[in-house]
Amino acid sequence: MASAAPAAALDLTNVAFIQTSVAATSIPVGHLEFCNAHPSECRANDRVVPAMALDEASWQQLVSVNAYYNQNVVPVTDQDLYKVAEFWTYPNGYGDCEDFALAKRRDLINSGWHPSTLMIAVVKEANGNGHAVLMARTDRGDLVLDNQDGSIRLWNETPYKFIKRQSQAHSGQWVDMIDDRVIVVAAAS
Repeated sequence: MASAAPAAALDLTNVAFIQTSVAATSIPVGHLEFCNAHPSECRANDRVVPAMALDEASWQQLVSVNAYYNQNVVPVTDQDLYKVAEFWTYPNGYGDCEDFALAKRRDLINSGWHPSTLMIAVVKEANGNGHAVLMARTDRGDLVLDNQDGSIRLWNETPYKFIKRQSQAHSGQWVDMIDDRVIVVAAAS
């Protein structure tokens, strides 16, 4: 009787997975206020799931949730909507980038994704503006669900500089991301 081959180990050092620091970093002020209002959503996870298996069903969940919020929430700044610079909450038909990310995370968790595989990340756009996206850690890499782009892409295929994200171990803590990519901008001659 032949023995079964060992399952392939998940290589989290692969470029498809963004590396993070071990130590905690500062929490975005909007997320800290969100955690004070929703403490059950900002606690240590029962365990850390290294990555969600990406099969047809889980892929369709990502696509469906991403498309739903991108099509049904009108992007509006916190300043215009709430008259404050930063306010993280679930969208009420309107919201900004972190509101989209919060809603997508909540719906995917409700669909069976483990919270440790869904992390909100803070990034910098090419123009220097801050932005928030949802990262889904899958066995195929860290995928980005973005309200500015309907396509779900690997983190390193986006135009963003990744700064920090929620910890996989504790959704109320954040870690720095190590994004040492050199982004080249081509110019016409």
